[in-house]
Amino acid sequence: MPRNRPARRNDEPLADSGDSLLTFRDDEALGYCLRRAQVSVFQEFLSTFEDVSLRPVEYSILTLVHDNPGRKQIEISDVLGIKRANFVPIIDGLEARELVERRPSAEDRRANALYLTRAGLKFTLAVRKRHEALETELTLRLGGPAKRAELLELLRLLS
Repeated sequence: MPRNRPARRNDEPLADSGDSLLTFRDDEALGYCLRRAQVSVFQEFLSTFEDVSLRPVEYSILTLVHDNPGRKQIEISDVLGIKRANFVPIIDGLEARELVERRPSAEDRRANALYLTRAGLKFTLAVRKRHEALETELTLRLGGPAKRAELLELLRLLS
């Protein structure tokens, strides 16, 4: 992240000149930089998919269901780290849009298995192409595939 302002020490007061806001070294804090990067990438994602009203979590669900048809709802929510109480309304929304359908699981009829509908399959394949273009753009901004791989490796160390 490029520096566009000088850092100040934690014990220095904030400047009151009105020219620029000097803060403590937020731009050197790992969590702060990760959050800023996430917000930036999510804003680009939302802009890219604004016309089809798709959020990152919905994209993740659609791609997981596409790649794992018939998996239980709880399995998909667990992989994404989404609590059941939060996951159900998301699936309700995707179901209302006729992109996903729930069916009783073959293994456990008390559980729901998730499948893409015909429209959901078409939609998912189309948005995957857009997402690939977005990933390509982000990879270029990072400096290419090797830098992307390096970043992913470092991020995995934190999770």
